[in-house]
Amino acid sequence: MSGRARQKASKQTDGRFAYEGLERAIHEKARLGILTSLAAHQEGLPFNDLKELCSLTDGNLSRHLAVLEEAGLVTMNKLAQRGRPQTVAVMTPSGRRRFQQYINVLEQVVADAVKSQEQAAPSSKLSHGWSPG
Repeated sequence: MSGRARQKASKQTDGRFAYEGLERAIHEKARLGILTSLAAHQEGLPFNDLKELCSLTDGNLSRHLAVLEEAGLVTMNKLAQRGRPQTVAVMTPSGRRRFQQYINVLEQVVADAVKSQEQAAPSSKLSHGWSPG
């Protein structure tokens, strides 16, 4: 490949693996778990249920929910259940769209990783039981 062709190819792929759609507010492990839980429950989840599903302490869950709420991904609703206050976390419509976009980017990350592994793997490894992933 000539220098000019290599430079042109480089410009076409600059930032190819930057994955700009991976939002920091979502990408943290606990917040990803919270949003995944909420995505499956359109009506939202009570604080204690979410705490158990994500294996978080009260303080950790509160802090992560605050970050998600500040980012506009979730909203917190205070309800009275049997005379007792209950906090329910609900994903916002914008949060649902952004979460789906995030998942789409993650799918691209996985596809790129598999493709990279397939291209990097010598055929002898593939014939001896090694497979990407």
